[in-house]
Amino acid sequence: MKDLHFQNIEIIKAKQWDLLKSQLEYTAQKSPYYQKLFKEESLQVKDINSIEDFRKLPITSKEDLQHHNSEFICVPEDDIIDFVTTSGTLGSPVNFALNEADLERLAENEFQSFSIAGIKKEDKVQITTTLDRRFMAGMAYFLGLRKLGAGIIRTGSGLPQLQWESIERFKPDYLVAVPSFLLKMIQYARENNIDYTNSSIEAAICIGEPLRNQQFELNALGKKITELWDIELFSTYASTEMSTAFTECPYHAGNHILSKLIYTEILDEDRKQVKPGEIGELVVSPLGTRTMPLLRFATGDMLAYYEGKCKCGRNTPRLGPVVGRKQQKMKLKGTSLYPQHIIEVMNSYGKIKSFVIEAKRDDLENDLVSVKVTESFNDISGLKDYFKSQLHVTPEIERIKEQEIEKLKFPKGSRKPQVFRDLR
Repeated sequence: MKDLHFQNIEIIKAKQWDLLKSQLEYTAQKSPYYQKLFKEESLQVKDINSIEDFRKLPITSKEDLQHHNSEFICVPEDDIIDFVTTSGTLGSPVNFALNEADLERLAENEFQSFSIAGIKKEDKVQITTTLDRRFMAGMAYFLGLRKLGAGIIRTGSGLPQLQWESIERFKPDYLVAVPSFLLKMIQYARENNIDYTNSSIEAAICIGEPLRNQQFELNALGKKITELWDIELFSTYASTEMSTAFTECPYHAGNHILSKLIYTEILDEDRKQVKPGEIGELVVSPLGTRTMPLLRFATGDMLAYYEGKCKCGRNTPRLGPVVGRKQQKMKLKGTSLYPQHIIEVMNSYGKIKSFVIEAKRDDLENDLVSVKVTESFNDISGLKDYFKSQLHVTPEIERIKEQEIEKLKFPKGSRKPQVFRDLR
């Protein structure tokens, strides 16, 4: 059968509704949390017969998942194979569990994602992210590439010397990497006379940091990488709770939604679906999950979606880049901002390698936003002028020791750098 992504949009929607209804029935039968919720709300699955009916279900929040964690488990404990946690970016990490069916689904997810980016069986891929530390994504990448049949080099996170030694030894075609780590690899190569521009690497599947703006053009970080290293960059977006990834095809016009694996909604403040191109909160219902199914889970991520046939031939909707977390929205002198807006300005300014953004409240409950930079940076007035030209407002600029910035960016136990600190 022809891949669902290339079918007529009405066929895609009909198939997705069948999968969603099946997931709804499974969840209502197996999940203690949703059984209790349905009873409290006087809801019955037999009365949910359309997408419109489904959208009347209550939203599940991160706080619900955190406070009632064990009530989301739908299988016997001895069926659980893999135990992971969320990254804890906005609070304490949440436990998440997967059984055999979930791991198979995870493999299928990444198999499809890597295939969308154009990776084939004959390619070799170097994974520069951790496969341990309770990190679901690292395991997902390995399982997906194994299903695809591609060659895998598991170097893990950090260690630029090992990355380049592995590239020289095994000649991989692709990297899976955090974009800012690519810059560290480039810096190491230049300092150690490694001819990185003539390496085997053709492209990088990038995770954890936005690469593109709302027009799908490379942002400052993406431009900086490609100006130094002529490789293709693919944006991806995922989270532990979604158990699903959204990945760009070679036309780079948004991250394709895997309609067989997840149902998505983009909602405004009133929980109404926004129009294509408008910013809203991503709410997801993963399809086919068995151990911890979620219905209408609010991710907190703010983004837009786009419809219409992609140049690659897929008819499924696509997601734009995340502009920020709903809880991270700041109001600075009447202007609404997300951390990514400030990060983009700092990256495009290009004169500061390491920084941290911090948000607090003043005595009148107004937002106070500061950017901490290294004490060796002297052109504070120039940076403030640049902020004003880009965002029309200026955060406070504070100089601190580089070691202090690194401690703030890499708190103990963190799996990824935290450039934004919300102290409100």
